[in-house]
Amino acid sequence: MAIDYLVLMQKYLAPADIAKIKKLALTKSWWDTIDGLDRVIGMIALVYPEVNDTLLAWSKDDNIWLRRIAIDHQLLRKEKTNTVLLEEILVNNLGQPDFFINKAIGWSLRDYSKTNPDWVRAFIKQYQNRLSPLSIKEASRYIKI
Repeated sequence: MAIDYLVLMQKYLAPADIAKIKKLALTKSWWDTIDGLDRVIGMIALVYPEVNDTLLAWSKDDNIWLRRIAIDHQLLRKEKTNTVLLEEILVNNLGQPDFFINKAIGWSLRDYSKTNPDWVRAFIKQYQNRLSPLSIKEASRYIKI
């Protein structure tokens, strides 16, 4: 219910709300709650680019759920995707053994492949030795690599 409320109120959210959302993310974390929060955080970051520094820090955090938010916060942005930030966040998570991280990497790349398949192909080619098979499988669902 809290996530649904945040989605409804997201146009009123600001960088000052990130700490509270982080606390929510760290309370009884699981993929379904985190995948709701990543879009809320993503909207804040789109309006307030200074939040990108926080997401970059989260992409290196010991907590996998904060990493997952960072990886997937740009889902559905299409042409508004910050590819420099996306690449840095993804590279920070390559070689991770965690299923939820590797799935998120693939999901993020798959989503962006609908907008810029050439960028995703180039990313996969450049980092193929460090990407997990799951990430590659998910990323290439809509494109040929």
